[in-house]
Amino acid sequence: MELYASESNPIPPGAVVGHFIGVEGLRIRFARWAQTGNRLKGTVCVFPGRGEYIEKYFEVIEELRSRGFAVAAMDWRGQGGSDRELANPRKGYVDDFAQYDDDLRRFMVEIVLPDSPAPYFGLAHSMGGNILLRAARLRDCWFDRIVLVSPMVKLMIPSGAMALGRRLVEIATYLGFGGNHVPGGGDTPIECRPFAGNRLTSDEMRLARACGIIEANPGLGLGSPTIQWLYAANRAMAVPGESTFPESIHVPLLMFGAGQDRIVSPVAIEKLASEMRAGSFMLIPGSRHEILMERDYFREQFWAAFDVFIPGTPLFDMPERN
Repeated sequence: MELYASESNPIPPGAVVGHFIGVEGLRIRFARWAQTGNRLKGTVCVFPGRGEYIEKYFEVIEELRSRGFAVAAMDWRGQGGSDRELANPRKGYVDDFAQYDDDLRRFMVEIVLPDSPAPYFGLAHSMGGNILLRAARLRDCWFDRIVLVSPMVKLMIPSGAMALGRRLVEIATYLGFGGNHVPGGGDTPIECRPFAGNRLTSDEMRLARACGIIEANPGLGLGSPTIQWLYAANRAMAVPGESTFPESIHVPLLMFGAGQDRIVSPVAIEKLASEMRAGSFMLIPGSRHEILMERDYFREQFWAAFDVFIPGTPLFDMPERN
């Protein structure tokens, strides 16, 4: 397995790329980098959202490295450079989010812990945020601190429609339609749809860059989710809504909400953060869903908060690299 460059998106130098074997034998792609800053502050593990891929985060990876962090990233099963389960590779599919959970565990135990320097911090977006949020309940959670960007806690759907939709998804899955695209879905990646009216970002250049990555490397692209993915996602989103969930989190969490998010609910994210002893919340007014792919005005707000939350003083000194 390898990483792919495009004209506007070069591969950060020094990448170590490979794969590990996940449940059911799927190959899960990962990449690692050393820090470029003078002092090593630990490792930030980057976990993309649904349909995303490591290449989309090259800019973020370089920003982390320049801050003194080593970086480790992975592609979730069924997307990016990892193996896919369906004959149509553009269908976003997973049987159960427990498979993502297991891939996360293997990534940390087999790839990160043996070869990346401690302490470890998690940085996840959207679907990746849901996976990391649920992992934060583990007694032996690997992360000292976690940053979640627009985590998938609740979709931006009215409650009544959500309940009806959830029931219809359950029926469709039971009837064997789980491998079909959700109604209205298709094979076109969301990054390659028209900029006007897009729900991801107000930065036309960064959206075009993401589409350019896929156009140069079509195998990285993913279309709409399947009914089975949505069924599994509904079950995963129900977990943070459990009354006992907030008290089960002991890892310090910083969650970001986008003021103009039309995919996940920033209100639900803020509510969850307020119920946690170790949770905090920051709203980025005006930003759309993908804060890290937004205009610099919004991204600068994110990085200012990140730098305060993730310890800026090294826990130990390392010699400078030549």
